[in-house]
Amino acid sequence: MASAIASTRYSLALGTGLGVVPAVFAAGLNIGVEIPRLDVAEYHRPYVAAWLERADNAVAGTLAVWYEVKKRDNEGVKWLKDMRQWWRRTGRELSVPIDGITGPTRPAGRHDLAFSEGTGPLPKLPAGSYKLVVEASRESGGREVVTVPFDWPAKAPVSLKDQGKSELGAITLDLKP
Repeated sequence: MASAIASTRYSLALGTGLGVVPAVFAAGLNIGVEIPRLDVAEYHRPYVAAWLERADNAVAGTLAVWYEVKKRDNEGVKWLKDMRQWWRRTGRELSVPIDGITGPTRPAGRHDLAFSEGTGPLPKLPAGSYKLVVEASRESGGREVVTVPFDWPAKAPVSLKDQGKSELGAITLDLKP
């Protein structure tokens, strides 16, 4: 009898989880950020920020910020202001590090980020027009901003792309309804 009750409780516990929609089915976006390998005498990994802007250019949310986190005395933070657009729009108001948003600089190559609506740094976005903005700044190098406009929510899966010219390569945005 005790094992039948335990079995029923276990079945009920499993059954209640079936009513919850997993995050896999939630609307979201996947971002690809390509950092090109530059043939320069002194190469430094770029600082990169990715955020969403509304049609009026107001920041809807910061998705990622990559900077030198291991510098002594947290000195990497003082160079975040070199990502001028991000810094002026929202960066100076934030206190870094931010769990789930900030992290170390990345090497040359493609880096993928995935977000589900309402979880982590991706806010619950009202329907409307937005821009994904990715900015990179590199010591002894340049600065570049790439924007990818999109409409939210996506009615069908959509793949969008723009191409950087110097500090950034391909920036891809895949929207899922």
